[in-house]
Amino acid sequence: MTKPQLSAGGPTAVANAMRHAVTRMGVLKAFNALRTVNQFDGYDCPGCAWPDPDGHRSAAEFCENGAKAVADEAMTGLLDAGWFAAHPVDELLARDEFWLGQQGRLAEPLVRLPGAAHYTPISWEEAFARVGATLKGLPSPDAATFYTSGRTSNEAAFLYQLFVRAYGTNNLPDCSNLCHESSGVALKETLGVAKGTVTLADFAKADCILVIGQNPGTNHPRMLTTLQAAARRGCTIVSVNPLPEAGLTSFKNPQEVTGWVGRATPLATHHLPVRINGDVALLKGLAKEVFAAEAEAPGTVLDQEFLRTRTTGFEAYRDALARVEWEEIERESGVAAADIREVGRVVARSKRVIACWAMGLTQHENAVGNIQEIVNLLLLGGHVGREGAGVCPVRGHSNVQGDRTMGIYEKPPEPFLEALGREFSFTPPRRHGHDVVDSIRAMRDGTVKVLFAVGGNFLSASPDTGATERALRRCELTVHVATKLNRSHLVTGDTALLLPCLGRTERDVQSSGPQFVTVENSMGVVSASRGTLAPVSPALRSEVAIVAGVAEATLGKAPVDWSRLASDYGLIRAHISRVVPGFEDFSERAARPGGFYLPNAVRDARQFDTSSGKAAFTVHPVPRTAPPEGRFVMMTIRTHDQYNTTVYGMQDRYRGVADERRVVLVNEADLAALGLREGAPVDLVSHFRAPGAAAEELRTARGFRALTYPIPRGCVATYFPEANVLVPLDSTARGSNTPTYKSVQVTLRPAAAEG
Repeated sequence: MTKPQLSAGGPTAVANAMRHAVTRMGVLKAFNALRTVNQFDGYDCPGCAWPDPDGHRSAAEFCENGAKAVADEAMTGLLDAGWFAAHPVDELLARDEFWLGQQGRLAEPLVRLPGAAHYTPISWEEAFARVGATLKGLPSPDAATFYTSGRTSNEAAFLYQLFVRAYGTNNLPDCSNLCHESSGVALKETLGVAKGTVTLADFAKADCILVIGQNPGTNHPRMLTTLQAAARRGCTIVSVNPLPEAGLTSFKNPQEVTGWVGRATPLATHHLPVRINGDVALLKGLAKEVFAAEAEAPGTVLDQEFLRTRTTGFEAYRDALARVEWEEIERESGVAAADIREVGRVVARSKRVIACWAMGLTQHENAVGNIQEIVNLLLLGGHVGREGAGVCPVRGHSNVQGDRTMGIYEKPPEPFLEALGREFSFTPPRRHGHDVVDSIRAMRDGTVKVLFAVGGNFLSASPDTGATERALRRCELTVHVATKLNRSHLVTGDTALLLPCLGRTERDVQSSGPQFVTVENSMGVVSASRGTLAPVSPALRSEVAIVAGVAEATLGKAPVDWSRLASDYGLIRAHISRVVPGFEDFSERAARPGGFYLPNAVRDARQFDTSSGKAAFTVHPVPRTAPPEGRFVMMTIRTHDQYNTTVYGMQDRYRGVADERRVVLVNEADLAALGLREGAPVDLVSHFRAPGAAAEELRTARGFRALTYPIPRGCVATYFPEANVLVPLDSTARGSNTPTYKSVQVTLRPAAAEG
């Protein structure tokens, strides 16, 4: 391990991006792929959902990790029948995710029959027929669950949820259940909209930006350009995170000369090293200092008119906050009161505040409360629904927000179902379906017998890897629509199908001609995406065509001619325009350079679609998060060489970790107290007691190395998904059912001797 870096970007980022691109795709293909990514006439990056600039595009409109995402999808090398004949599934199970992902693209549809050691080729028609026959033979539509990854286009997602509901179930789990579900629940309850309320233009007007539980340097690198512009004009940027991250310390913009030969631009003016899940306490401390500033200069800090006319619950919140003592805030946050007060004064004097966050807040038992405390803080100054201010949950997958807009949701709102039924002349099911965690439980219990997944890596992304594996093996059929091989494809039901699809980077030509799809970014912009590369295999089909093929094999032509919609995506968009508000004249508006903004009542009109018609303050207790003596609170994190479960390489450059992933980052004093040396081999054991249970559940992950790192005492960090085996299936966030990947109690033990 080397010393963690203090700056993100720069020439090293460019060199790594180009190395990945050329190694995976070759020089010519890399040039053709990267010159059109995120361009008006090109395709949307298959990585994160950070928005493109509204009015312009640079020649290189991508970041280091975006280039890795493109290279990973468009890599050369094909996994055909011969490759699978040479690699039995049991052999592949012994390989790690990195090796699997580097082998190449899936080239043709494949089946693994009951008891078979290998996947073997199958025709598209037979594959569709197998799925249709199995679905029609289930005792109930609710015996199947239909997962969606956030890289699925709007058109594919809409057609997919239409098929699933026409089939008769709302079992539509998606990757939102694992990441930002807590954000949607929290914001819907308090602001009436389950999305962010800012645009990129607001970042150019904010005078304070709070970045909480987020690592943009690795997970959303193009955000650094936005933060750099804000910092240069004097905006205060505050980092709240257990770990100091290079991407919030300073930034060398590779698109500037100074990014190559000059000094880095400092970004965060303040860093608050909060204990894992100490955010509620810290946010209450910030709010207490805002009230203190108002008491010193009445009428100058709180937005009294906004509070009086546009909010409810202010008095209850104020009174509850007054009872919270600074001693408790310091103890539970792990941050000195003086440091919290200093940042609180910054918030108090700021006229436009934006709060950004990611999974550092959303994956705790009290995750909904975490986010609602952010809302409380912003409401005090009226920092919602006006220029330069608002909430900004930063989404991961490039179209995870769009999939939810298209109806990928196990608890669909009644107006959406009414419009869908009216458009297609059928009665959609009303009973709520399974999210990811409930789908795993249902597979485990034998009530769900089929998993159909469009994209993603269901097994590796889910909690409690052992329980999820056992659940998948109980299925009659598992089906994955995918571009590349991952571990989910190897832990199968009795029968398994792999259906290879076009990537975002590839041209999509149907019988009516070339097609484009659309995506929605983190800030509600819907834009077109047109693949520019030749498909790597002539056997590939688009996600839309695969969904249509399965639907027709299952339902025939009811309630729509599926193959006709698959032949012309404009027909799908015409249906969307009549079902989903804000999509009027969809195809025409999407085809315009840059696309269009969806309406957002909070952002556009300061209207709150809550039960009271006002923004709601909420009251939450300060969580007691300190573990018992000898234990630690563990959070999972990503390396700089990965995106979600996709591992691009073995380097975590910014943190100084090289060539390994099974590591645990520990405070130096904690490691010494355990009597362990730097680099000591350890096993991790997680501890969980379910409500009402007599005994603790123990889960073990073996073969990690303990490395010292500047993390608060009592806290440790490990990489996702290697540590997911430690996350209990039944440890989830109240209100959202999101797994608690960031709040796992663990002990570190010297590694057990082999043999």
